[in-house]
Amino acid sequence: MDTKENIILIGMPGAGKSTVGVVLAKALGRHFIDSDLVIQARYGKLLQELIDEYGTEGFREIENKVNSSLEAQNTVIATGGSAVYGRAAMEYLGGIGIIVYLYLPCEEVILRLGDPAARGVTIKKGQTLEELYAERAPLYEKYADLIIDCHNKSIQDTVLAIARKLP
Repeated sequence: MDTKENIILIGMPGAGKSTVGVVLAKALGRHFIDSDLVIQARYGKLLQELIDEYGTEGFREIENKVNSSLEAQNTVIATGGSAVYGRAAMEYLGGIGIIVYLYLPCEEVILRLGDPAARGVTIKKGQTLEELYAERAPLYEKYADLIIDCHNKSIQDTVLAIARKLP
């Protein structure tokens, strides 16, 4: 198996990982996995229900475990926004594919996201989206093999930008 045949999408909630992932997979003739949906299927609960039940840290442990166990070949994988907290998972994913950070400015994330609780976002009690963004951005940059600026780009433009930069 070519260890870099998968494309792993990371970034803030609302950056378009799932939407871009589906379109990218179709454009490149690859499979598609949304790791949030894998988590929901394995646990039989919505993300927000898991966050409510296990807390932010407990959910991140679940996410780390599931992401570390994904088996994929020739696949685009859209991860949850908090995947970057799982060092083991990120190292594993980096070993099986190219990690692409879908970058969006904080203001645009806030506009796209709306209510974080409605999206199953792991945010600490009292933490603002700006604070969450500031906490995560360095992690996205740390793990990224490629950074794609999605600001003011359509889904199609983002897919083309990724495809052009792939080795």
